[in-house]
Formats: sequence, C-alpha cells, structure tokens
Amino acid sequence: MREIKAIDIKNAVKALFISLNCEIGDDITNALKKALSEEESDTAKAVLTQLLENNAVAKEEQIPICQDTGMAVLFVEYGDKVIIDGDFEEAINQGVKEAYTDGYLRKSVVDDPVFDRKNTNDNTPAVIHTRIVSGETLRITAGCKGFGSENMSKTKMLSPSAGVEGVKNFVLETVKTAGPNPCPPIVVGVGIGGTFEQAAVMSKKATFRSVNSENEDVRYAELERELQSIINNMNIGPAGLGGKTSALKVNIEYAPTHIASIPVAVNICCHACRHKSIEL
Repeated sequence: MREIKAIDIKNAVKALFISLNCEIGDDITNALKKALSEEESDTAKAVLTQLLENNAVAKEEQIPICQDTGMAVLFVEYGDKVIIDGDFEEAINQGVKEAYTDGYLRKSVVDDPVFDRKNTNDNTPAVIHTRIVSGETLRITAGCKGFGSENMSKTKMLSPSAGVEGVKNFVLETVKTAGPNPCPPIVVGVGIGGTFEQAAVMSKKATFRSVNSENEDVRYAELERELQSIINNMNIGPAGLGGKTSALKVNIEYAPTHIASIPVAVNICCHACRHKSIEL
C-alpha cells in the first residue's frame, strides 16, 4: 500500500488549474497551426492567427486564455493500493478554490441551479469522476469547461434500428444547430452506449483526449474521421465566419449497452480545449 497526503493532492490540483487556464496543450496549438496552413479563407486565416497569438500571449504573461475559466471537471484514476491521508474530495475542492482565488480566475459556479443562483465565490464544487484501477498511483486529469460550448451539447436515446446512420445524423445535427455558438473550431466528444448518464460522461471524457489520438477500434476511428470531414465541410469555420476548419477533432468513446437502445451524447468543446494530467 502507498500513502498519498491530501495536501499533495490539493497542491497538484491547484497547480493544474492555474496552468491549464493559461497554457493550451501542444496538440491544440499544432492543430491550429495545421488548420492555418490549409485554410483558403482569408477571414478564417485571420481568426486562426488571432487564436494562436492569444494563446501565446496567455502563456507568456500567465493570464487566462479565455474570460470563461470554466467549471472544474476532473477524471481520477484511483489506484486500489493507495491510501489518502485526509479527505480526498475536500483536497480536490480546496485545490480548485485556491487556484481560482490565488490565480485570479473568474469564478462561475452558483450554489443552486434554479432558485438562489448565488455564486459560491471560489468555483467549487468541482465535478469529480473517479475510477478505481489497479496500482499505487493516483492519476488526475483536470479540465475547465466553458459553458458557451457546454450549452450546445446534447444527449439522445436512439432505437437500435437507427444504427450508425442514426448516430451520425444526431452528431451532425447537434454540431450544425450549435453553429458559431461554441466558439469554433471545436473538439467534438461523442459517447455511445452504456446508459443515459454513462454516454454523457464518456462524451465529456472524449473531449479530454488529445486531438492527435484515435479510437483503438478501427471502425470507430474511421467514424471519427468521417464525422470530422463532414463537419469541416459545413462552412461554419473559425468563429463561425466560414472556412474549412470547423472541428479540430471528433473523438468517440463507446461502451456495451442494453439490447433496446443506443444512447448517444455529444459534448462540444470550444477551441480553448483545456486539460492537463498529473500522476502522484
């Protein structure tokens, strides 16, 4: 067994959220550069150039990439031979609190979704997805999800007869309806299978995957490429002003499901697709 101190978790989470709010991943930077080299629209080129300049300034001056510093979402792989010296969720939320307070990040969480809607003033509580895995390590993947794109996300329960065409139509309909609202170029996370809530979690996790990755199943990898190609022919373009670059990537996750359904969720992420991981 291995003991990990709660304060080390808190410090790691704090560092993660300050860093990922100010520094976009190399995968996104390289995807934007590639899109810029392939774009034909002058307007699209101008927008992509501005995005790259914005990200460079944010990193150099350590200021947020976007004014929407998002809601804290974490995927945790919790080793079954790990003992936490302290309260695990409290440590994560304290790390988020200190990151958003000490890092001067916008605090966007309200305590009640309908009635009071009072700001919690520290961007907590975080959304924490925990999976028990074998081993003595704790792997934390953190992201800050802006809601301009979150609001464009959808889930649907398809009948088995809908098949792959039904899945494709739902994904494409969701992206087309979203149009310029989620700040394209976007990353499209798709969760297929499982149950209603599992599909949604998978779709969010898919947006945390590198845009350089592919699904290990060749059928789903091909579906990722096909959907991205169709989306990029919709002429939504960077900032919704037209062009070839509407989606930087479509990532699909899937799971076994019931014989009576095909649950599908589409989680859209803006061009500021911010996520980082640390292993303790």
